[in-house]
Amino acid sequence: MKVVRIEEVAKETYLNPLFTGPEVAKQVLLPDSLENVVNVVHFGKGVRNKFHTHDCEQILIITAGRGVVATENEERVVTVGDIVLIPAGEKHWHGSNGESAFSHIFVSRKGSKMTQLED
Repeated sequence: MKVVRIEEVAKETYLNPLFTGPEVAKQVLLPDSLENVVNVVHFGKGVRNKFHTHDCEQILIITAGRGVVATENEERVVTVGDIVLIPAGEKHWHGSNGESAFSHIFVSRKGSKMTQLED
């Protein structure tokens, strides 16, 4: 068994064209997991990712701030304690609602594919 305390995991800058701004950091929580990717992503105020899909389910666990999780058909405001299940193949984006910074843990299958759908 392994227990990880989020506040003890180093944050690293997460520069990726998927995001609408540079104010993004991540914490890799379980690098030794053989089956899952479990990271915290921290979005600066007003930063989100662009529309994308995954070839597996993605789980988001909101840990700080107020954010938005959106599909082509709806936008949902999410706050600390909310858990979101995004089905494989669903076009979506998530990030800050523009009023505050925003953080979530994301869980997905190791080796899964993400496809960015907008520039």
